Amino acid sequence: MAAGHNFILDLTIVLGASALGGYCANRLRQPVLLGYLLSGVVVGPFGLKLLNEVEQIEPLAEIGVALLLFALGVEFSLAELKRVKDIALKGSVLQIGLTVALVAILATLVGWVEGIVQGIFLGAILSLSSTAVVLKTLTERGEVNTLHGQVMLGILIAQDLALGLMLAILPALNQPADLGTALLAAFLKISLFLAAAIAVGRWIVPKVIKNIASTESSELFLLTVIALCLGVALITASLGISIEMGAFVAGLMIAEIDYADQALAKILPLRDTFASLFFASIGMLIDPSILLDNLGIIISLVTIVMLGKAIIILPIVLKFGYSFKTAVISAFGLNQIGEFSFVLALVGLEQGFISQEKYLLILGTTAITLVLTPIGLKLSPRLAEKIANLPILANYLRKFRDLKDLSIPEKINNHVVVAGYGRVGQVVVNILKSQGYQVLVIENSEAAIKRLKTEQIPYLFGDGDSELVLEKAHLEKAKALAIALPDPNSTRLLLKRALKLAPELDIVARSHENSEIDLLTQLGAREVVQPEFEAALEMGAHMLSTLGVTQNQIQSVISAIRRGRYLTIRPERADELLQKDLREVAPELKNEWLTLPANSPLDNRTLAAANIRNLTGATVMTIQQHQQTIYYPKGETILRSGDKLMVVGNAAELAAFRDLIQGKLDNNSEPV
Repeated sequence: MAAGHNFILDLTIVLGASALGGYCANRLRQPVLLGYLLSGVVVGPFGLKLLNEVEQIEPLAEIGVALLLFALGVEFSLAELKRVKDIALKGSVLQIGLTVALVAILATLVGWVEGIVQGIFLGAILSLSSTAVVLKTLTERGEVNTLHGQVMLGILIAQDLALGLMLAILPALNQPADLGTALLAAFLKISLFLAAAIAVGRWIVPKVIKNIASTESSELFLLTVIALCLGVALITASLGISIEMGAFVAGLMIAEIDYADQALAKILPLRDTFASLFFASIGMLIDPSILLDNLGIIISLVTIVMLGKAIIILPIVLKFGYSFKTAVISAFGLNQIGEFSFVLALVGLEQGFISQEKYLLILGTTAITLVLTPIGLKLSPRLAEKIANLPILANYLRKFRDLKDLSIPEKINNHVVVAGYGRVGQVVVNILKSQGYQVLVIENSEAAIKRLKTEQIPYLFGDGDSELVLEKAHLEKAKALAIALPDPNSTRLLLKRALKLAPELDIVARSHENSEIDLLTQLGAREVVQPEFEAALEMGAHMLSTLGVTQNQIQSVISAIRRGRYLTIRPERADELLQKDLREVAPELKNEWLTLPANSPLDNRTLAAANIRNLTGATVMTIQQHQQTIYYPKGETILRSGDKLMVVGNAAELAAFRDLIQGKLDNNSEPV
């Protein structure tokens, strides 16, 4: 076969294997880049040997790295960084600096590296976290706009920016005899290059892009963007900085112009294609036998890295005034090694900072930390709660979750509490104020608190799901509570704790996913609003009005849909999906399966008549009766002796529920 055909065959094998590996990883709910890595291992020289000439793929892999950094530069947002600028800039400098220093010292002392320079390089690799995996996990969990989500993304953006500097300074570390002069020369070279890039980016690039865009030719626009990316990357390579640094700066050049989104949209498919080649090419370098022979070392490294980074990040987040819960979630969300560490490690291997064996150990460690990240983010809220409730630490940690600030009238009464002052919360507050109702806002964002102070709206500065904060909100005197938090976990906790303080309180909650509608209703929300469905209802109402349907008929249709929890318009969910939803949230809410005994006072009574939530504080989430399982049972569901009930609540609530079903607590008893 001709050489050109061999190259096409190799490229086809790599892309096909990457697609299959990425698909498998996605189905297993893992980052797709792990699938790319494994596909490289399988088809590479240490696997099935379908590709032995890795060098043929490397030039395309370099394009993948360049496009990765270019897209990162385009996506880099100063506006997002400003929201959490203090911890994003100062906190990330502290985190990177402490990680590099500790790793350099410890690695040198134990003899894992040859000299402090290699220790610094290893620390730089371990200091970076994964923007791709963390962002994907936060997006799937609906937590991008939460406080901990913003903190993590702010630090990640700053880390990504630091990567460019690391790549530029890296060659200078290879001259330990005159390190100071080499670093000075590197900084000077970077400064001159950045000055020229800023000038070109301000006065030349916008005009060029504008003229190309005016042709309305997608092909010309794409070619110009690629040429800009690779052209600047080649310039930096010729200056001895790095291709990656140049590509990142090229992205920054167009990040703030009007056509940035269009450029990003055009480049993303190419970036993803070539990036898969990059990660697959890394996988081809992995010798599984070395990893298996050193499995104990890799597991030890994973433990040390993830615990070590969490221990470094936790106090930094606390230092900047965030709650203990936010600090724990952030620490366990950022304690992996990032995908851009692959870039740094590969450059280090080429520069001779690490051996091939250590390089493979780093790759194995990185891959495992990426797999464990979604698990860490899922478990961290519960871990934070358990640590905060430990008798030894409770008093000390209380100051990190206590109320930070408040502005409440001395005698507040008949008010409406709004938890969350984001886009939804602001609209709710404006509507209530326009009708003359007194409003009290609970918010944990400093920027939002500044707006509330300016607008002279009463507020509580703290976490909405904090029991201390809720006690200060005087829920027992409130008319209603609107929950507009961006975090589904906090929404559930707030709902439970609010009803414990004020069992009869009228609560309306915002649902982030369809699966939350029944869950929040079951937990006691009087009304659950799903923004997408509400938008659809408004569009449908307008269309019906256009078609001549009367307003009374329209309101009747809309009201019926809302009363039915949107059941008539939302996709029907299979029992296994409902079971999966419950399985995921039940541990957070502490659940127990109980059997309704014979002659129980609840036998042959409906859930509504049993008044379970008001009497005990517990909630029935699932009922197994005969051969039928009822998930999220409604108030008209009839209870029978022998039914198995899954009940959620704290220890006292579950104890009260056991007393109720055994006849030791009647309907005249006080709620717990």
